[in-house]
Amino acid sequence: MSNQNTQENKQAARERIRAQRDKEKKKERLRRQLVVAASVVGVLVVAGGIGFAVLKANEPTGWEAAKEAKLVTPAHTQGKNGTEILIGDKDAKDTLEVFEDVRCPACAAFEQSTGEELAKNIQDGRFKVRFTMYAFIDDMQGGEGSKNALSALGAALNVSPEAFLKYKSALYSTKFHPDEREDLYAKDTELLKVAADVPGLKGNKAFEKQVKDGTYDRWAMEMSALFGRKGVRGTPTFMHGDKKLAMAEIPQQQMTQAQYNELARANFRKMIDKEFGPAKGGDAGKGDGKGGEGIAKGEKDPTKGN
Repeated sequence: MSNQNTQENKQAARERIRAQRDKEKKKERLRRQLVVAASVVGVLVVAGGIGFAVLKANEPTGWEAAKEAKLVTPAHTQGKNGTEILIGDKDAKDTLEVFEDVRCPACAAFEQSTGEELAKNIQDGRFKVRFTMYAFIDDMQGGEGSKNALSALGAALNVSPEAFLKYKSALYSTKFHPDEREDLYAKDTELLKVAADVPGLKGNKAFEKQVKDGTYDRWAMEMSALFGRKGVRGTPTFMHGDKKLAMAEIPQQQMTQAQYNELARANFRKMIDKEFGPAKGGDAGKGDGKGGEGIAKGEKDPTKGN
């Protein structure tokens, strides 16, 4: 083999080696670029995931979310945001205002002893009643029972004023009303169990769906936001116009439940008679228990200032 051929062969081998090295260097550069790109994408994905998680974590949930939900007001309501529940004969001359909280034990005691007396006055057309429902015990004791029960009451009111009154009575009844420290009404199942005792609500699929879906949760928040209206911060409270009515206290002494109930009814009658005059029996009015249609002509608007 000549020296020339040998030299040419060596040169060709060196060129092949150089070309192979260049090829490998390009592949390595490409690999590094892909690794860096993948790392950047990974960081962005993680960062995006963290950002999304932070956003989700900061989104309001439960009753905080209800404040931002679409407002749906029950039928048979009036006033700002549907927070005026006015029940009784539209021709009744006067309006009694009743302030309650579903978890309130004193409200339960009133309903259990005197609820029928109040209902009779509404039925007789002696006055119509504006109910203002609070949920302050949820804040005091912790829990959600007052708000959740109020939302369910909205679903009952959407059925009819009669269903609202009967459901409220059942929620306060000795059969169902829990100790205020026990947040049973935070459970929809408990609210539906109570509703099974109420004509018009038992087996009512539309009502049940609204309770489960929380259709009136936002409305319940609007209602509970009325806390302190007319200076009322305790329940039960009774007002006529801007006047707070006073009911005699029941003395602390031993008595049967029947004796307590009769005394409570007598004290309520005395308070009502003093404010509205003696009842006129069957001629008091022609009330039908249906939702009222605003404030009677000449009467001071009890909803002033909402």
